[in-house]
Amino acid sequence: MSTILAIETSCDETAVAIVKNRHILSSIIASQIDLHGTYGGVVPEMASRQHLQTINPCIAQAFASAKLGWDEIDGVAATVAPGLVGALMVGVTAAKTLAILYHKPFIGVHHLEGHIYATYLSDPELQPPFLCLLVSGGHTSLIYVKDCGVYEMLGSTRDDAAGEAFDKVARLLGLGYPGGPAIDRAAKMGNREAFPLPEGKVSLPEGGYHPYDSSFSGLKTAVLRLVQKLKAENQPLPINDLAASFQETVARSLVKRTITCAIDYGISTIVAAGGVAANSALRAHLQAATQEHNLKVYYPPLTLCTDNAAMIACAAADRLNRGQTSSLTLGVQSRLPITATKQLYH
Repeated sequence: MSTILAIETSCDETAVAIVKNRHILSSIIASQIDLHGTYGGVVPEMASRQHLQTINPCIAQAFASAKLGWDEIDGVAATVAPGLVGALMVGVTAAKTLAILYHKPFIGVHHLEGHIYATYLSDPELQPPFLCLLVSGGHTSLIYVKDCGVYEMLGSTRDDAAGEAFDKVARLLGLGYPGGPAIDRAAKMGNREAFPLPEGKVSLPEGGYHPYDSSFSGLKTAVLRLVQKLKAENQPLPINDLAASFQETVARSLVKRTITCAIDYGISTIVAAGGVAANSALRAHLQAATQEHNLKVYYPPLTLCTDNAAMIACAAADRLNRGQTSSLTLGVQSRLPITATKQLYH
C-alpha cells in the first residue's frame, strides 16, 4: 500500500494529487483554459510560466486537503513524457527536488499510462487484461493492456487525434476553445443526421483498410468544405446541426473500430479514457455497442477524463508496489511510445 504525491504538468493544467493505491486523498487542478482560450489553443511558453506560478500553491493545497504530512508519503511522482517539454520540466523538477529534500523515491510516469489508470480510481477492482480506447487532445489509440507496463498498441490515428479534430472544427464553427465540451453542448441542440460525413478509413498499401486505425483529416476537411459551401450560398450556418453531425461521425467511427478490435482479439472488457472519453455521444454509442456484443465497459468519472495528477499517482503507486522507481537523472521527453515505459524504471 503506497501513498504517492504526484505532479502533472504535461500541458495546460497544473495538477497535484495525493493517492493511496487506488483511493484519492486529494486532487488539485489549476486550469489554464481562460489563459489560452484567447489564442484558440495552448501556447507552450505561457503554459510553462503559469505552471511555475501555480505549482507551489497546488502542492500546499494538496497536503492541506489530504491532511497528511511528509512522513506519510511513500514516494513522489511526476509525468515525464509525452508532453510540452517546458511544461514537463516544471513538474519533474519540483518532484525531484521534493524527493531529494524529503528522502523519498522518485517515480516518473508516462502520461498515457496515467490515463489508463484513471479508471482504477473509480473502479478499484478492475484488473487487466482489457482494451483501452484512449482518446485525448494528442492521442487516439487502442491499447491492449495486459498488465502494469505491458502494453500492445493495436490501433492509432494516422493524422489528427480525435481531440485535435474537435478543437479545429470548433474553431471553424466559432464555438471557442476547448473544442470538445463546446461541440458536445452545441450537438445536444442539433440534428446528428443532418449532414452525412465521411468516417475516414485508413488504406493499406496492399489494398483494403486497417480495421483499427483512425483518420480524422478527411472528416475535418469535409466540415470545412460544407461550411464554405453554405457560406457561398449565403445560407446561415446551422451550427448545432454541424456540431451534432460531426460528433456523431467521430463517435460512430471510434466505437466501430473499438468493438471490432475487442471481438477480433477476444477481449471482453473495454476501458475508455482521456479527455474525449467524456463526450456524451461516444459514451452512448460505446454503451449500446458493448451491451449488444455482451462486453463490459468502464469509464473514469468526467473529472478524471481530462489531465489530472490523481491518475499519475495511481500509476506510480502500482509501480512502487512492484519495487520500480526512477533515476533522479531521468529526463523529460516530448514523445515516447507507451510500449517503451520500461526505460523509465530501474
